[in-house]
Amino acid sequence: MMMAHAKISDEELFDGLITVFRTFGYEGATMSKLVEATGLERASLYHRFPGGKTEMACAVLECVGERFAENILAPLAKPGDPAKRVAKMAKRTKEFYVGGRLSCLLDTMSVGGDKEQIQECVSRMFKAWFDALQKVSMDAGFKAQEAKQRAEDALIQIQGALVMNRAMNLTRPFGRIMDDLPQLLTGKD
Repeated sequence: MMMAHAKISDEELFDGLITVFRTFGYEGATMSKLVEATGLERASLYHRFPGGKTEMACAVLECVGERFAENILAPLAKPGDPAKRVAKMAKRTKEFYVGGRLSCLLDTMSVGGDKEQIQECVSRMFKAWFDALQKVSMDAGFKAQEAKQRAEDALIQIQGALVMNRAMNLTRPFGRIMDDLPQLLTGKD
């Protein structure tokens, strides 16, 4: 008896892949876990991603990068009051990370593995976030060096709160950091 091939939408496929890579990182994302999360057979995954796990990881990072640009970075680039733009970005960041309960894919993918293209993608995405934070801080009136430091501090606090939640199951610090971002980046509440 021949088995029917599972059919899932691209969104379902990527949601499954993202969950595995976010939870287990590159090294821990085994083909068995990827097959289980997507409901596809191993051969179907290799048909879709001939480059195997590395190609899947890069595709996942690009997908998340697009979602991140749309949801997190876009509000920072709009005209208007910098503090309100940061507050909107913070609100969407809370939603993106489900109140701090989801690990940051950029963090989990940056650990282990020596796949240069994955590291380049992670670095590019962090740089885009950093640049957007620095620009909004400059829009608020800070000189480039001060804005750079504020953007660094913001990313350190956001990522630190996400790691803290993963390690200690504490979401409050993440929420507090998100609430404090307008002050940190613009000097205004």
